[in-house]
Amino acid sequence: MSHPQRSRDYDLARVLLVDDDPTSRLTLKTVLEAGGYNVDAAASAAEAVGKLDEGEYELVLSDLQMESPEAGRQVIAHARMMDYKPATALITTYQNFKPAPTRHHQNSVLIKPQDIPELLGKVADLISQRATRRLERELRLAGV
Repeated sequence: MSHPQRSRDYDLARVLLVDDDPTSRLTLKTVLEAGGYNVDAAASAAEAVGKLDEGEYELVLSDLQMESPEAGRQVIAHARMMDYKPATALITTYQNFKPAPTRHHQNSVLIKPQDIPELLGKVADLISQRATRRLERELRLAGV
């Protein structure tokens, strides 16, 4: 007997959600799963790094400030070092937050999760952009 739910999980885009606030983490996980994503959650930067090393994700969403003010940036920096190159974004609820300039050509996208349709739209865009970059990279490597 087949398990349609189990086989379907493999087709869902995998998202790593990192947030030290249990309420925010559960809310965002529920919203993302309802939006059709397979979500793993981590409660700290250290837990997120472990999950990044164990699995492969299309997108890494990290709260900006967790156990330290730089914890979110550390998660994003680690994600960007992974061979599979997930899309990355920082989550913040601070309305007046200004991102610091980075050396990377791709700045983290800041998602303010008050508007659920907008959040799901941004997540879909990030995953789509990542898929396009990955295809372009594979075509370059194949010499096409």
